[in-house]
Amino acid sequence: MSTRTASRSRTLAVIVVVWLLIGLAAAAQRSYFSGSDATCAKVGTTLLTVVAGPLNYIGANPKIDCTAPKPSR
Repeated sequence: MSTRTASRSRTLAVIVVVWLLIGLAAAAQRSYFSGSDATCAKVGTTLLTVVAGPLNYIGANPKIDCTAPKPSR
């Protein structure tokens, strides 16, 4: 691996880590880590918020509607 490629890889890794840390901060500010009710919708919304990261600070508000069908009788 050349020095230029290694430098780009490190830069990309730092950007991804910073992106995810900002996403964790956004999820924490929205209190997604509090409480013990881990529903599909809450877990999905939390993960999407972490991945969307900085987009939350420019007005995006990711939500996932995760409703399962009710079983038939």
